[in-house]
Amino acid sequence: MSLIATFVSNPLRPAVDDALLAGARDILAATSSPVILNPGIAADIAFDGADAQEAETRLRAFLDGKPVDVFVQSNEGRRKRLLIADMDSTMIGQECIDELAAELGLKNHIAAITERAMRGEIEFEPALRERVGLLKGLPVEAIGKVLATRISLMPGAKELVRTMKANGAYCALVSGGFTHFTSEIARQIGFDEDQANTLLEDAGALSGLVGEPILGREAKRQRLEKLVAEKGLNFSETLAVGDGANDLAMIGRAGLGVAYHAKPAVAEAADARVNHGDLTTLLYFQGYAASEFAQV
Repeated sequence: MSLIATFVSNPLRPAVDDALLAGARDILAATSSPVILNPGIAADIAFDGADAQEAETRLRAFLDGKPVDVFVQSNEGRRKRLLIADMDSTMIGQECIDELAAELGLKNHIAAITERAMRGEIEFEPALRERVGLLKGLPVEAIGKVLATRISLMPGAKELVRTMKANGAYCALVSGGFTHFTSEIARQIGFDEDQANTLLEDAGALSGLVGEPILGREAKRQRLEKLVAEKGLNFSETLAVGDGANDLAMIGRAGLGVAYHAKPAVAEAADARVNHGDLTTLLYFQGYAASEFAQV
């Protein structure tokens, strides 16, 4: 079977050098030369093999200690036609609810609950209700302040979404966070749609309640399945990316499920994991060269 091993490092710390690629070729008994997707940053090696997972395990052992991500897959169907992505700590560098809590001096307390929920140690829905309850009384205008001063896009987010869209893919932002944030983040990055939870308001302040039903793990999977049906796609044509336990269902259902700087349980369950690179890694995994990236 024709397989492809893709090696990616962080663009700020190039590590995919000739020596690394030569060692990987030896391990894979590859006869073809590497295809350089971005010098020093990303490359493909094609080889014949029967077991992608076994090859990836050997490569991970070889790369141990090196700041390089690797993913092995079939050469067929690499480019996906649907991207469904988490927002907090995936498309942006923060957890929005934690940053809202900072406005009330409660960031450490709420962030601890967020961390446990994202690790899957507690159920997402009750954890969200508890955290939103602690925000009661926060002026709604604080949301705009947090967006402007505390939230930053994840490196590579715009390139990922805009390159996939330029090549015919549909891109959906599906978050367990809040519509106040997803609508703006989706606009900035270029997503086709966004879905999230609703923070309820009372007289210009947060009421401490979240709209029901809560968009959690199963709702993310259901949106993926509905989009596949609406667009007439096969699941093999889909890519899901996230970092927390509430992303596990969509990651497991997608043709390519990616754990992005993720919690251990998510990294273990995903098809591919990104521990070093930025979001452009997902483009390299699909075989895009840096020269094909959309300009942002």
